[in-house]
Amino acid sequence: MKRIDVYFLLLATVLLVCGATLGIVMGAREDFQLVPVHAHLNLAGWASLGLLGLTYRAYPELAATRLARYHFIVSGTASVMLPIGIGLAVLRAQPGLAIFSSTLWLLGVLMFLAQLVRLLGERHNEAPLVVPAE
Repeated sequence: MKRIDVYFLLLATVLLVCGATLGIVMGAREDFQLVPVHAHLNLAGWASLGLLGLTYRAYPELAATRLARYHFIVSGTASVMLPIGIGLAVLRAQPGLAIFSSTLWLLGVLMFLAQLVRLLGERHNEAPLVVPAE
């Protein structure tokens, strides 16, 4: 998927805006019941997706794989659904979506692990970039 790094970063930034807005609203209302939602928007959304995007930028050979596209779909979907699910769990005692989306998030983490293992295998077969001095 071309520009997958930018897609990760774009979604990360949208979730950062949502998390920051929720934080401001909670502070203005002095009602911090949704702090877990705010935290997951910023951590699963901004921090994690942002780091994934930067990693794909740093290692374009990862971005060129078919798995990268599926990784974005899974992790992006999970990072949007997880805060919603946590909100439903907190406000309505309905944890089903939080459970499902956290499992989906874990799947995304495992997909990224597979990407890194693949990268390690590819790097292992390459000649060293630095030649020792004689």
